[in-house]
Amino acid sequence: MIKEIESHRSIRQYQSRPVEESVLKAILEAAVRASTVGNMQLYSIVVTRREEMKQALAPLHFNQPAALTAPVLLTFCADVERFSKWCRLRGAEPCYDNFCWFVNAAIDTLLASQNAALEAEAHGLGICYLGTTLYNAGEIADVLKLPTGVIPITTLSVGYPDETPPLTDRLPLEGVVHDECYHDYSDEEIEKIWAEREASEETAKLLQENGLPNLARIFTERRYPASDNKFFSEKFFEEVKKRGFFNR
Repeated sequence: MIKEIESHRSIRQYQSRPVEESVLKAILEAAVRASTVGNMQLYSIVVTRREEMKQALAPLHFNQPAALTAPVLLTFCADVERFSKWCRLRGAEPCYDNFCWFVNAAIDTLLASQNAALEAEAHGLGICYLGTTLYNAGEIADVLKLPTGVIPITTLSVGYPDETPPLTDRLPLEGVVHDECYHDYSDEEIEKIWAEREASEETAKLLQENGLPNLARIFTERRYPASDNKFFSEKFFEEVKKRGFFNR
């Protein structure tokens, strides 16, 4: 296994040391080498380093430390606009303003972001994916002056780590890998898949801090409650439509 994959951890506290231009260029070059549908590269990457721009974006990421302390923020955006403009310049009429091509562009975008993450870690940098990008995609788009046909999908905070958190656990392979066809899980198998995580010291600490009886309740009542899920889902869906991805 590539050591950057094996040792990956999310870094949320960064040193003030800037990321060298040559390193940042290597990260961006790695990003654009990612697999892409039809070699269309349906994404754009907005690099944020200026303090005033980071301050404008930070509240939209709920002022989390990863957004506040990172010297670089990379906002990865699904982008069908650039390709569509090229088509029109060549007398070809594009039809990429629809849900299928939103998904294609989102996949392209995430593949590019993971290449960037691995390259950053190979240079000794730390990264953290900011899921808040989806929560406030419209506001982030306004700050970054994104046109119709372009929408933020994810953000990477990038910088030299100022912490060394422990590796986070993952479900065992049998919990996510299916042989030939999908194997639906029995209650007993579900219990087995989550047993190690539920028995961990980290889970015990979380249960004590939240005053809840199990880890599932932390997810559904604290981290991602139904009210938030519905609100942000509707908000993002409306922004996707506003950005012109459901015209046909």
